Amino acid sequence: MAVGGHSDRRGVISTCNYEAREFGIHSAMASATAMRLCPDLIIVPGNMEAYRIASQSMREIFFDYTDLVEPLSLDEAFLDVSESTRCRSSATLMAEEIRQRIFEAINITVSAGVAPNKFLAKVASDWHKPNGLCVVPPNEVESFVRPLPVKRIYGVGKVTAEKLKRMGVETCADLRRFDQYELNERFGSFGQRLHNLCRGIDERPVTPSRRRKSLSVEHTYNEDLESVDLCLAKLPDLFVELKNRLQRLGDDYQITKAFVKVKFNDFTSTTLERAGTGARLSDYRALLADAARRQSLPVRLLGIGVRLLDRGGEEGVRQLDLFTEEGE
Repeated sequence: MAVGGHSDRRGVISTCNYEAREFGIHSAMASATAMRLCPDLIIVPGNMEAYRIASQSMREIFFDYTDLVEPLSLDEAFLDVSESTRCRSSATLMAEEIRQRIFEAINITVSAGVAPNKFLAKVASDWHKPNGLCVVPPNEVESFVRPLPVKRIYGVGKVTAEKLKRMGVETCADLRRFDQYELNERFGSFGQRLHNLCRGIDERPVTPSRRRKSLSVEHTYNEDLESVDLCLAKLPDLFVELKNRLQRLGDDYQITKAFVKVKFNDFTSTTLERAGTGARLSDYRALLADAARRQSLPVRLLGIGVRLLDRGGEEGVRQLDLFTEEGE
């Protein structure tokens, strides 16, 4: 199966599943060519609105773990979790939890790479596709990088790969035979990047390029909560965690409303938000009581959060206190 345009209208393949790739089909290929390679190929049109909604859902989950989220595409992003306290500050546990949450939220499997820098994380994320997780600890960077084909280096396309091949270079270990001066002579400014990446060195920071629309915290409980009162008893701990995260936000954001999320033990979930609410414990109590009563089932997960309005750059706007009532 592939996503793309009709083969009789000069359509192009946007993407395809792994079964189709075994026939040599790939993105940017003419649909007519793809049909010749695989006559049984099913081509369906894209649905950008569905992709946008799924992408936004994924990014809201990312933001639960760190504010340092750098989107690469609709379904891919770098996350700097070095300062995150989620999952006992374990990047591996965070990656596993994020993958599980995305699957539960939008029924999509994702792959993840965990590594000390962006280059290694990107390579690792492709290592065990589909639905895989690859971890490259700092003490294993050397053994991971040396055998990597140079075509894995970002920026090495067909022309550069062919030039490297003529130099006898096919792996990062081969590339290390050339010093920085030689690489600069042959590849200009790109030589510096080749020199660093073949050694697993990448000092680029994760640079957020999009602003928040919401912020939330949630917790999955080891034992189901059997009543509304038990749910309400868990609320103060969630509220403290949310308060701490909100206090790290800049002054450019204004809270517009509060919301709660409840997931029941049959994995159905409900979210409730209400105009006129804010980051106040009293609002969360009322919202949670109403949401938890929507199903007569035990609860396995609770979450609370706020919707945000980004007022950055607007003059004359003052951020009000985030917490103005009880719970301060």
